[in-house]
Amino acid sequence: MLTSSPRVLFALLSLWLVSATSGAAKPSERYNVLFIAADDMNCDLAVYGDSQVKTPNLDRLAERGVRFDRAYCQQPLCGPSRASLMTGLRPDTLDMHTLAHELRKKNPDVVTIGQLFRQNGYFSARAGKIFHYGNPSDIGTDGNDDPGTWDERHNPAGIDRTQEVNIVRYGPNRKPREGGLGISMAWWDPESEDDEHTDGQVAKRVVEWIGEKKDEPFFLAAGFFNPHCPYVAPKKYFDLYPLDEITMPDLEEAKKDLEDVPPMAIMRDTKNWPYYFADVSVDEARKCKQAYYACISFVDAQVGRLLDALEENGLMEKTVIVFWSDHGYFLGEKGLWYKRKAFERSARMPLIIAAPGLSAGAACGKPVELIDLFPTLADLCGLEAPKNLEGASLKPLLKDPAGAEWKKPAVTQVWHSPKAWGYSLRNERWRYTEWLEGEAGRELYDHEKDPGEITNLADDPEFAETVKTLSSQLKPYVRIQPTKPD
Repeated sequence: MLTSSPRVLFALLSLWLVSATSGAAKPSERYNVLFIAADDMNCDLAVYGDSQVKTPNLDRLAERGVRFDRAYCQQPLCGPSRASLMTGLRPDTLDMHTLAHELRKKNPDVVTIGQLFRQNGYFSARAGKIFHYGNPSDIGTDGNDDPGTWDERHNPAGIDRTQEVNIVRYGPNRKPREGGLGISMAWWDPESEDDEHTDGQVAKRVVEWIGEKKDEPFFLAAGFFNPHCPYVAPKKYFDLYPLDEITMPDLEEAKKDLEDVPPMAIMRDTKNWPYYFADVSVDEARKCKQAYYACISFVDAQVGRLLDALEENGLMEKTVIVFWSDHGYFLGEKGLWYKRKAFERSARMPLIIAAPGLSAGAACGKPVELIDLFPTLADLCGLEAPKNLEGASLKPLLKDPAGAEWKKPAVTQVWHSPKAWGYSLRNERWRYTEWLEGEAGRELYDHEKDPGEITNLADDPEFAETVKTLSSQLKPYVRIQPTKPD
């Protein structure tokens, strides 16, 4: 029966306005979050245009969402990067620059992403590494985890941890033994099943949670330890990369690349250059690069298991999916290995976000940061984020990856010691870096012409005005007091 009651008409109009609004997620939607982390993964991925490295499941995820082509960490070191991401605060704000377990010691009242979701009625759980762990020494433990973030935690340990004696080592400690692999040139390709490895067990538990919690809102974090060294994966993934197809940068050219770089920028790498450890041959580095790629494909397969679980449980259209790594990684470029550098290859990492109802199969070239994830997830799920977050919601870029206005640069810092540190600013064209506010050198790279950061333009008079402008933009982010180097 129709009615013309003003009260009823007003109610109907209100309901129509609510349904027509495309802002924050409505309470009835209660989007889930699947939060997928890789450790030390760079952008040598098919989904980022590298035809050699096979990532069919990341390709599949990117088809559902937005691939961020210029995504950067706050510090290219696991501990501070992950603490920063999980709190939405920069390392300087947290006063965290090392691998020490000090998040709550220094910031007792900080709210983490998972904690915010817990406070809003979500089931929050993680399997594997989200906050910092010694890898592989802390596998099977809580590592540097934050218990307030989770309702449940799962710490599996596969043969990559329990059979370390089988791992092949290069560099100074070549003899088989337990331990000492946290930073190493080391690999192992056992004839094994995925679930014999830690990352396979991580995926297995998260798949179980998806099934168990499909009828309630969840924030599930899958923290994969690969491709962090030691590079261990089932042999079938090594077989994807014939060793004779793995190329290494020419070392003579690599040495030239570093001639115009301030010494502080590579101070951890010069003693035993190339490849960080003394007496590592090009062929041994090639084998480690093959193993690193094998580990990427191993992680990609686990991502596929998670996506399958969402589909099988009818949750794909109800779940925000995020794939991220804590920073990038060198594999012999410039003769360098590992992370902890201000170069693009160390500061940049993969970031893919698929959100229901937003862009799919798109790429975004705007510079974004890992600290943007916290406000983004809160925004997408209709939660009120803490007021002190230092990132910005990526929702405008998820709605319009190419056309949305986005002025914020990405800032990455490197901390070697109280007397050796630097900050690097990245916009759509330039990377600009200052070491000790310029006292220990500057770097400027034009990514339109020099994506490999070969030529440092910082001292070229032609670019003096560019340096001045970028230095001014960087200055507000520099929070450590300058200290003259020894």
